[in-house]
Formats: sequence, C-alpha cells, structure tokens
Amino acid sequence: MTDRAGRRRARRIAIGTAVVLALAGMNGPWLYRVGTEKYHQYKIDQPDYKAANGKWEIVEFPEEYRQNTIHAALLRTGKVLLIAGSGNNQDNFDAKRYDTRIWDPVKGTIKKVPTPEDLFCTGHTQLANGNLLIAGGTKRYEKLKGDVKKAGGLMVVHNENPDKPITLPAGTTFTGKENGKTFISKDPVLVPRAKKNFDPETGEFLGNTPGYGRTYVEAQKDGNKYATGTQDNYTVRGLSGEDARNTYGIAEKLALDKKDFQGIDDAFEFDPVAEKYIKVDPMKESRWYPTLTTLSDGRILSVSGLDDIGQLVPGKNEIYDPETKKWTYTDKERQFPTYPALFLMQNGKVFYSGSNAGYGPDDVGRDPGIWDVETNKFTKLPGLSDPDRLETSGTVLLPPAQDETYMVIGGGGVGESKLASEKTRIVDLKADDPKFVDGPSLEKGTRYPQASILPNDDVLISGGSEDYRGRGDSNILQARIYDTEKNELTRVADPLVGRNYHSGSILLPDGRLMFFGSDSLYADKANTKPGEFEQRIEIYTPPYLYGDEAQPELKDGPETIERGESGTFTSKDAASVKSVRLIRPSASTHVTDVDQRSIALDFTVEGDKLTVTVPKNRNLVQAGWYMLFANTGDGTPSKAQWVQVP
Repeated sequence: MTDRAGRRRARRIAIGTAVVLALAGMNGPWLYRVGTEKYHQYKIDQPDYKAANGKWEIVEFPEEYRQNTIHAALLRTGKVLLIAGSGNNQDNFDAKRYDTRIWDPVKGTIKKVPTPEDLFCTGHTQLANGNLLIAGGTKRYEKLKGDVKKAGGLMVVHNENPDKPITLPAGTTFTGKENGKTFISKDPVLVPRAKKNFDPETGEFLGNTPGYGRTYVEAQKDGNKYATGTQDNYTVRGLSGEDARNTYGIAEKLALDKKDFQGIDDAFEFDPVAEKYIKVDPMKESRWYPTLTTLSDGRILSVSGLDDIGQLVPGKNEIYDPETKKWTYTDKERQFPTYPALFLMQNGKVFYSGSNAGYGPDDVGRDPGIWDVETNKFTKLPGLSDPDRLETSGTVLLPPAQDETYMVIGGGGVGESKLASEKTRIVDLKADDPKFVDGPSLEKGTRYPQASILPNDDVLISGGSEDYRGRGDSNILQARIYDTEKNELTRVADPLVGRNYHSGSILLPDGRLMFFGSDSLYADKANTKPGEFEQRIEIYTPPYLYGDEAQPELKDGPETIERGESGTFTSKDAASVKSVRLIRPSASTHVTDVDQRSIALDFTVEGDKLTVTVPKNRNLVQAGWYMLFANTGDGTPSKAQWVQVP
C-alpha cells in the first residue's frame, strides 16, 4: 500500500502521453474538430486511466422516483435510504408532500416509502439493532425579510400560580399593556406552575419563581405599524379570576424581520427489514438541524438545532435510550451551532471538530475541543488554521479508527460569507498534548467538501464549492484521494456533477461510493437565475476496482461477533489478504457524517480460512451492524460481509 500513490502518478503521466500520441498519429486534425469533450471522454474510459483515477457515472432514476434527497443512510440490508421530506420546497411542505425512497444499488430497484412528517433537515444515526434513529425536522419554513407580512416573534408566557400549570391553546390572543397591539399564538403552550422558594436555613418563604413557556406569535393584522420596538408585558385574553391574575406574556421586539425555519420534536426509528418508520417518544426539544451521536453506553445524544420558535436550542441537550424509546435531558447545558460534528472517542468523551452547518452566534460554541458530557467539562484544542472558516467544513475520522486522528477539511465563513478555506487540518487525539497541524492543502477554498472513507484506508475528498451554495457558478468538479500513510493528496478523476449544500456521500458494500444532493442558490455565474436542486445520483468506482487484482472472495462467516471474540470466514484468496477493516455504515447530510469509521481487525490465515478478531473497546467498536472488508496487498477490497457487534 505504501507505493500506491507513486503508481497512480506514473499511470496518469503514461496514459496522458500515450493517448495524445495515439490520437495525433491517427488523425491530428480530427482531435481539434471533435473538440476537447470527446477527447476527454475517450481518455477517461481507457483501462489504465481508470486504474489510476477511477470513474464517475450517473445513475438515472425514472422521473417518478427522483426527489430532492437531503439525507441518505446505508441500511444493513445493503439498500440505501434516501430522505427528502419536503425537499427544501415550500410548495411540497404546504401540500404535505413528504418523500422517502429505498434504493437497491445491486438490483437497481427503487421503492417509495410513506413519510410521516417533514423530515427535511432532521438528524439521524445508526442504532445497535440496525434501525436508523431519525429525530427532528421542519415545522415551518423560513420567511425572508420582505416576504414577512405580519410582525411576529417569541412570546414568553409566565405563570405565577404555584398550585397548577396552565395550557393556552393555539390562537390565544395577547395584548400589550403599553403598546396596545394584539398578537395571536400559532401553537399551544403548556406553562408549568410557579416554584415556591424557601430559605434553606430558616424555612422562611421567599416568594415564587414563575413557571414559563414559549410560543410563537404573529400580529393580528398585516403591516409594519403593528410591529413593536421594545419589550412589553401582555395580558392574555379569555382568562378570568385566578388564571387572569397569574398568567401574562412578555415579548421583546416583534417585527417583520426574517423568520428562520422552525423545528419539530418528532422522532422515529426506521426499520430496514419492514422498510417503514416507527414512531417513538418525541424529543424534549423541537430541533431542526440537530446532530445525533452515539455515546459510550449505546444511548444517543441529540445536540443543537433550531427550536419550534426558530431560535437556536439554548444548550439543552438530551439523550435517547433505545431500550425504553424515551428521551431525557442531560444534567448540564452546552450550546453548539447547528449540525455540529461530534464523535465518540475511545475514552468515552466526545470530540467536537468545530465543523458545523451554520445557524448560531459566531462567538458561541465554535471552538473545537474535547467534551466530557457527564461533567460538562470542555477542553479546547489549539492550532486550528482558518478558525473563522469552519461552517460547511467536513470532518472525518481518518482510518484506521484506532489511531484516533481526525481531519477537518475546508469550510467557509459564518453565514453567507465569501470566505472559504483550502486547508486540511489534522489532530492526533492520542498525542500527549493534542493540537491541530495543517495537512496537504486543496487547490481552492472549499465549502461543503465530501470526505468518504475507503476500505483500504484511503479517503476520497471531492466536490464542494468556492462560495456559499455554489454562488457565482463556483462548484468544484475535482476529487482527490488522501493517502493516510503518506499524508498526501493525489488528484483522481473529476466528478460529473457539482455538489454543494444539501449533499452527501455513502460507501456501498461493493466498495463503490454513492453521491447525492446539491442545492445551488443560483444557476448562473451572474447570480440572476434561481438554482435547481440536483436530483441525480452519482457513483464513483475507485481505482482499486480497476486494478490488476480481482476483488478477493469472502463468504461463509458468522453474522455476529462479540467484542474481543473472533469469527472465521472462507476465502479462496485468503493468502492474498493483507488487511481487514470493519466499517460502520454512513448516515449523511449537510456534509456531516459522524457515523462513518473504519476499524482495523487483527486476523490470521490458515488455508482458505480467514479468522478475524474484533477489538474489546466498546467506544471504538460501538454496538451495531458493520461492513467487513478484506483487502489485498495493493488495496483491492472484497465485497463486504455484514456483521453485527452486539
């Protein structure tokens, strides 16, 4: 494996020279008449070129099965779950048209699946039983300034009654005591009872702390004259007696400003065998753009997101127990931007790379570091270059996972900034004093780069755009393979489709990679024509599947292997196997995939028997289903065998 990059470079030079000479000798003027496009197609179809650079191909779904894929996950059946929800399309949202597809990349079949809620911009992760946990989504679409007709915002409802909570239905009317303006709630709100406070030493009653709830309100009528500029107290119409005395609202500025997306609290498990969504207990908080990360005990941490008011969830994180199907808050709060890249470490703590997908203040929760969820202690990590360009960056746990080395790739400035980083930054969390150092640079500043782990310990880095959402026709049609041993990037075949916002990638069981999505803001360089969502699926076949060696055989192994235990597979190619990897299937969205990891397995060979051993550390090998690949000396992987680690 150590000379792969060198062989690739030699092949690239050789094939480029050979093809030019062959064509020139055959018919020089023909080359110019036909043009560069046909020549390029000829070149990339040559066996030697594919063996050095791989090949990209577009998968054409029938029109009725195309969708705006926002999320994708590889299921333990080998099929791919493609989730659009409303697909960033307000017309679909208003009509409650929510889409999910299941695609079988081997048979080529596609199936529509009923989608219970708008799972656009949800969070997801693989569970130990092979189900996919999905939590959050869209309650209401954003409204840009200028499109907002009614002033609105957050109303905090207070309840000073210590004896009972109160519930206000949607449509409750609030009237300002000072401004006299009237606002209507869009959702019901439960306001807890007030808390009685006593002096712990004397027992003296010190007064009540009101209970409070939050609801989104809009002005009764259109127009800026119904907006407010300052805080005011609001009476609640329709209440009487004790309820009227104890219940009131307080709101800051209620204006015609931009209204952000609002989240839902719904949660589901997707069953890959039954191929359907199963509703579970809702989250404590509504979330749009949350990250779900597996913890040491197998429970799932849900972090960040925009809430049901459209505000960033203020550090209220929660945990899902797959046994009880219930959610509970963590003891302490910590705030992150939306879709933070959070990874379970081998010591049970959580690494935050700083990568995120956007929403949130630019001075809160953006520093990378190590988070002890139990104690809430957060240790910042130094050395990160371009620290102001982490939005829309990609983060990958470099293989093998035992090394606990991460790479942060590209990224851009906060919001719609034109700033973009060409840096890759690497941090070894096993070092005595971990800090980021720069890896090899990309050619261009890159937002939304895809980072895909390959079975041979390489990482494919592809796509992205130089500007926010491909603005200015800035999609980057380039791909590179990162050699983890040499710390080098090698240019390979160029993608056929640009990928930026709302895109992702998935490693398939046969060793190929699938790419989906992209949501350019504009369709032209001048930024005058609105962009269209990219519905085409693209497959990249890496160079190792065009090499001299065929994929090694791997079969007849156990379906389950315990941590610290071994399992034996049959392979007529066992003697050629030089490495074995256990790879967790991906669940990808918004260039965020905290599930993918490749774990090195010890193995022995005896005749046609390949015996592999799973490491004991449950934080390294989280419970769940994995793809097991055996690789030859030149890095050619077998087709994966599915193995469950309980």
